[in-house]
Amino acid sequence: MKPNSSIQFFDRQFQQQARNGDCVLNPFELTAIPYLFGRVLDYGCGMGNLAFAAAERGSSVLALDASPAAIGHIQKRAAAESRMVQGKVADLRDYDLDEDFDSVVCIGLLMFFDCPTALRVLSRLQDHVREGGIAAINVLIEGTTYLDMFDPEGHCLFARSELEARFAGWSILHSGFSEFAAPGGKTKSFATVIARKPGTGHAYTR
Repeated sequence: MKPNSSIQFFDRQFQQQARNGDCVLNPFELTAIPYLFGRVLDYGCGMGNLAFAAAERGSSVLALDASPAAIGHIQKRAAAESRMVQGKVADLRDYDLDEDFDSVVCIGLLMFFDCPTALRVLSRLQDHVREGGIAAINVLIEGTTYLDMFDPEGHCLFARSELEARFAGWSILHSGFSEFAAPGGKTKSFATVIARKPGTGHAYTR
């Protein structure tokens, strides 16, 4: 996998978080966790805080990230805590998923790809949600002015209503927008969608 500046940035950040023992769920993870069940895919898992929270609720989790520091931390923690969390280093631009999941989570990842890649990955993730299962997706949207974390080679800010539109035919369980202050007086603007896939499989219930 070819390294880029975004992966290198987050690898350094994750190393620092591991040293500090930072296991706090972010606001988007806190929103997603009540909806997750069964076999879970955490795509772009970072330090694995959501993956371990899902495992504590009885799920088995495949946690994928491009950061060796993050995955190394997850593997050590899973062994120490005897949790059903499998951490793997992966090129998330074109990772070949070989199973379907009850719940698929992708928080804060797709915007780091160019837009064609981001949409292709989103479609692949949707394809690997089982009937009746859940997808929880979070992206940066137009209106974001803080771009320092992006690799110059490409990124993708979704249109404000685009993420929800990509779930046409699904049952929307949650859809919301959030804004956060960023360095230099700039702003990060996010969209989050949690949706249930149609079908008669092992459906999410709440």
